[in-house]
Amino acid sequence: MSPVTSSGDMNGVGEKWTLNNPLQEVDSEVYEMIKDEKDRQKKGLEMIASENFTSLAVMECMGSCLANKYSEGQPGQRYYGGNEFIDKLELLAQSRSLELYNLDPASWGVNVQPYSGSPANFAVYTALVEPHGRIMGLDLPDGGHLTHGFFTNKAKISATSIFFESMPYKVDPSTGLIDYDALEKSAALFKPKLIIAGISCYARNLDYARFRQIADQNGSLLMADMAHVSGLVATGHVPSPFEFCDVVTSTVHKTLRGPRAGIIFFRRGLKEVDRNGKEIMYDYENKINMAVFPGLQGGPHNHAIAGIAVAMKHAATQEFKDYQTNVVNNAKTLAAGLADLGYKIVTGGTDNHIVHVDLKSSHVKLSGAKGELILEQVNISCNKNTVPGDKSALNPSGIRLGTPSLTTRGLGKENIMTVVGFIDAALHIAVDAQAQSGPKLVDFKAKLEDEKFVSRVQELRNKVEEFAAAFRLPGHDDI
Repeated sequence: MSPVTSSGDMNGVGEKWTLNNPLQEVDSEVYEMIKDEKDRQKKGLEMIASENFTSLAVMECMGSCLANKYSEGQPGQRYYGGNEFIDKLELLAQSRSLELYNLDPASWGVNVQPYSGSPANFAVYTALVEPHGRIMGLDLPDGGHLTHGFFTNKAKISATSIFFESMPYKVDPSTGLIDYDALEKSAALFKPKLIIAGISCYARNLDYARFRQIADQNGSLLMADMAHVSGLVATGHVPSPFEFCDVVTSTVHKTLRGPRAGIIFFRRGLKEVDRNGKEIMYDYENKINMAVFPGLQGGPHNHAIAGIAVAMKHAATQEFKDYQTNVVNNAKTLAAGLADLGYKIVTGGTDNHIVHVDLKSSHVKLSGAKGELILEQVNISCNKNTVPGDKSALNPSGIRLGTPSLTTRGLGKENIMTVVGFIDAALHIAVDAQAQSGPKLVDFKAKLEDEKFVSRVQELRNKVEEFAAAFRLPGHDDI
C-alpha cells in the first residue's frame, strides 16, 4: 500500500498523518497573518532601500525539500552523509556567482553559506583581522552600517565594535560626500588591519581606487561591502569593487533580488613574487571558510543557497540589466522630484537606488521618526535615518528611500512622480499635526489620532492603496 499524502490512515495502521495538510487548514491564524502581510505589500508602496520583492522561482526554492537537509562543511567535505545533490547545488551557486561578476575561479573564490550580510561581515573580520584587531568603516550616522564597527561615546553598539577595535571615517558635513583626505590621515595614525569600503545609506559611488591607495599606504586589507549595490555592480551601473579589493561581501536580497542570504568573495591564487623569486599565495580562502563554519555557523541553509543560484542566473539576463537601469532612473527621478518641492537631498542627488532626505533641513522641519511614521500611516514604507551631523541614531533627522521594490512592481518615471506627490502630501499632514502638537514625538502621535487628522490620513491612504494595487507583485497569489 502506498503512503497516504493527506489526512487519513497511514499504511492502514490507524495513525493520522497531517504533515501534508495546507497551512490554511493546519494553522489558520498564521495563514491569515501572512495573507495580511501579502495584502499590505500589494496595496502599499515599499520604499525601504534594503528591501525587494523576490521571484516566484526563488520562493519555490525557499519552500522546497532543501530546508530538510543538513550539510555542514564544504562540498565534498561534509560532516553528514546524503549530500550528493546538495554538493552539486552549492557548487552551481558558487560558479554562477563568480560568472555574474566576471571573476576567474583561479583568482577568486566565493562562500555562499553565510546566513545574511551581517554574519558574512563578521566572518571576514574573524578570519582575517582576529579579535581586537583594528578596522575602519564609514560611521553609521554618515551612511555606514552597524557591522562596520559602530559605537558611541556611551556604548559599543555592534558586536564588531565589541570584539574588534574600530575607528570610523566620516563624510564632509557640507557636501555629504566621503572625506577621503581625512580618511587617509586617520588611517595613517590608526593603522587598521582592514578598511571597509561599504555603505548602508550613501547615495554616491565609492572611489575604490582611492580606498586601495590608502589601504596600501598602511598595509591594510581592503574589504568592500557591496550589499546595497551588488545588483547594480553586476550590470555595470555602478563601479565594481573587484579590481581593487581583497574581499567583497554582499547580501543577495537587496538589488540582487534574491533570497535573504549572504555571500563572501575572496582572492585566491598567486598574490605576488617576492624579491627572492618566491611565490606568495593568498591565504584568505581557508581562513574565511573556517570562520563561516565551524567558527560562527552550523549547517548552511540549503534552500537559500538554491535561491542564490536562481538569483545569480536571473541577474545575468538582459531583463535584469534593464531592470537595474530603471531602478537608477527611478531613483534619480525621485530625488529630483523631491528636490523641486523643497526637500534637501543629502549629497544633492543619487548615483544608485538610494535617496537620502534630510527632513529637518528641509522646509517641513520634521524629524526622521515623524516622517517615517506619517508615511507608514498612508502605507508608504521607508525608514528613519541619520544624516551627516546627527548626534543620535535614535533621533535621526532624515529618511532613507529606495526604488528597487517599486521598480520590480513595474513603476516607471511617471509613476514615481505620482509617488513624490503622495510623499509630499503625507509630510504636509505631519507639518500641520506638528504645528498643533509641538516637537515631542509622543504628542505628535496623539495629535494624529484627532478625527481631523485621521480622516486626512485615511483619504490619502485610500489614494495610495488604489494606486499601488494596480501594479504587479511577484510570488504566490495568496501568500
